[in-house]
Amino acid sequence: MRKLLNITVLLSSVTFLMSCGLTNGGGLKSFNLFTIENDKELGREVAAEIDGNNAEYPVLDSAQNPAPYRYIYDMRNKILNSGNVTHKEDFAWRVRIIKDDNTKNAFCTPGGYIYVYTGLIKYLDSEEQLAGVLAHEIGHADLRHSTRQMTKLYGVQTMLNIIAGDRALIKDLTASIISLKFSRSHETEADKASVTYLCPTDYNAAGGAKFFEKIEAEGGSATPEWLSTHPSPANRVEFFYEEASQQGCTGKETYQTRYQAFVRSLP
Repeated sequence: MRKLLNITVLLSSVTFLMSCGLTNGGGLKSFNLFTIENDKELGREVAAEIDGNNAEYPVLDSAQNPAPYRYIYDMRNKILNSGNVTHKEDFAWRVRIIKDDNTKNAFCTPGGYIYVYTGLIKYLDSEEQLAGVLAHEIGHADLRHSTRQMTKLYGVQTMLNIIAGDRALIKDLTASIISLKFSRSHETEADKASVTYLCPTDYNAAGGAKFFEKIEAEGGSATPEWLSTHPSPANRVEFFYEEASQQGCTGKETYQTRYQAFVRSLP
C-alpha cells in the first residue's frame, strides 16, 4: 500500500509540531499530525470500509436511486458554492445515503465523504433543516475536526501507524470516526460553519437549529446517543439564531414541499 507520507521525514518533524502546535481555520490552537493529503487518504480508506460492509452500512446504490441522490447533491452543491468552504477543491465531498430508518444521524469522514441516514432525513421536516445538518457535517471535515480529535485521543504512535497504512487499525477506526464525539468547541465551530456556509444562499441560515428544536420539543426523548455529550439543544438553537443575525443572513426559504417529495422518493 502506498504510504500517506514519508515516515522518516514525519518522525523528524513530530517533536517540533508538538512543541509549537498548529492553528486551524477556526482560530483554535490544536495539534494535528495529519496533512491535507492524509485527511484525503484516510477518508478514502474509511469510505472503502463502509462501502464494503453493506450489512452494517446499507448504503443506497446511487445508480439505482437517481432521484434522491440528484436532490441531495443539488443541496450539497449549493453549500459548496457559497464561497465559504475552505477545502472545497481539496476534498471529495461525496454523499451517500444509508438506509436505516431507526438512526437519526449524519457524519462526514476526513477528506469529505458524507453519509446521511434515512432515519434523519425522515425525521426532519424541510430542506433547510437537512441543509443545516449537512453544512454542519461539511464544517467538521472542512475544519479537520476528525483528525485533530484523533491526534488528541490516540496519540502520536497510533497516528503514525495509521499514516503508515495499517489496514487493521484503519478498519477499527472506521467505527470510531462514525461515532466520534467531538469537543464542545468543535461542535460550536461546526455550528458556526453551518450558518456561514448557508448565509449566502436563499436558505434560512439557521436551518440547523430546527433539528435541535425538534429534539427539545420532544423533551429529549429522541436525542441520539451521539449527541449525549454535546452542548444542550437549547444552547445550540440560540447560537444558530444569534450567529445568523450577527452575520446578517437574509435567506428565508425552507422548500418544505419539495423536501417531502424527496422523502417519498426514498425506497
